[in-house]
Amino acid sequence: MPKQKSLFVCSSCGYESPKWNGRCPNCGEWNTFEETDIAPRKSSSAQAGGARRSAKAIGLRDIDLSGSEEVRYQTGLKELDRVLGGGLVKGSLVLLGGEPGIGKSTLLLQICEYLGEEHSILYVSGEESARQIKLRADRLGVSGENLYILTESDAQTVADTITAEKPSIVIIDSIQTMSISEINSAPGSVTQVRECANLFMKLAKSEEIPFFIVGHVNKDGAIAGPKVMEHIVDAVLYFEGDRNLSYRILRAAKNRFGSTNEIGVFDMTDGGLEEVENPSQMLLSGRPTGVSGCCVLCAMEGTRPILAEVQALVTKSGLTSPRRVTTGFDFNRVWVILAVLEKRLGFSYGALDVYINIIGGLKIQEPAADLPVAMALYSSLTDRPLGDDVIAFGEIGLGGEIRAVSHIEQRIAEARRLGFKKCIVPRHSLKNLRSFDGIEVVGVNSLRQAFEAVKK
Repeated sequence: MPKQKSLFVCSSCGYESPKWNGRCPNCGEWNTFEETDIAPRKSSSAQAGGARRSAKAIGLRDIDLSGSEEVRYQTGLKELDRVLGGGLVKGSLVLLGGEPGIGKSTLLLQICEYLGEEHSILYVSGEESARQIKLRADRLGVSGENLYILTESDAQTVADTITAEKPSIVIIDSIQTMSISEINSAPGSVTQVRECANLFMKLAKSEEIPFFIVGHVNKDGAIAGPKVMEHIVDAVLYFEGDRNLSYRILRAAKNRFGSTNEIGVFDMTDGGLEEVENPSQMLLSGRPTGVSGCCVLCAMEGTRPILAEVQALVTKSGLTSPRRVTTGFDFNRVWVILAVLEKRLGFSYGALDVYINIIGGLKIQEPAADLPVAMALYSSLTDRPLGDDVIAFGEIGLGGEIRAVSHIEQRIAEARRLGFKKCIVPRHSLKNLRSFDGIEVVGVNSLRQAFEAVKK
């Protein structure tokens, strides 16, 4: 039987198939299979002349860590260092993804100003010319000391240049424009992206050079290319935000050298990205007063408590099936909260349109946001403002009970710092809680008690 010479790979998830399929059986996407030529690989025994090779395992307690302390480079942006776990680790591979125009290249070019004071940086661009990068650097105020530009899309040429020049830090913008000439497929294909990422990974580990790699995203928001690329790198960062708004959020989806719960907040201005050291105050700026359907929540992003405003609008529907629209909050979770409000408290939302919005482009995923969303829905339905100095957080159970949440003291301290006077929290979270001056902490066991607390 002749050996297989080609393979079909899904450009969305990396699933491999010996024949073309209209729909990927793994991710369900249509018309995503691309044909890729593969070369037959020699077995390791054949390469060694038939002799098998064995590797020696090392005991964990026998590994010597003396003289190999973790080296981190400070990027000059505290928000980026926070997400990276304290700085850029020497020899690490960091993948930065985000929508076009969100600010990925701007962020990486900005950190070159600070890093270039002590380290040499090679900025590899396969999308822009050197002149375009120079114009953008002048606009951002990047002087370019120790910053070198290479406009090349051949990955092997880039690797040879890095080996010869030995820069301290390398930036690849972007991985989808890189290609290896020996591979017979177009740049950006699944095979090219995977092999180029693997080439840069080996180079980063062997030369101990940290890499920043820019990755484009597909229509679903995930980084384009095979999922194996995200397994190769040491950290995966996502740059989020609405391009119509000025605020940007940097979030870690994977980090081998730090927590994945931290976020960084930036403000996009004419002069580039500026750090937002107090995101709670930023997210609450311009908050309306005396308006129904508004409630403030406190979410924990790693070790940082962040206050944000949740708005709910409940209005009469002219449709057979009322609309349910959410922005920044889990759509299915809204259905659960509405069902609890109807079953346990007797409120009817069946003939009403419901709109939920988290102000500022923030995406809230933790259960502590259940209670403020329910209170905003209650406030909009009854057209009764909750009060401008009220904040709430807690998880809602299917029985209408309010469940305990973590980091209760940090949340209350942040609310008090920003001037809130009443804090509605789960009663079970009040155990061993120290007293707080200047803010009234109200513990509740159920949704009914929470609503009664704001009537006083």
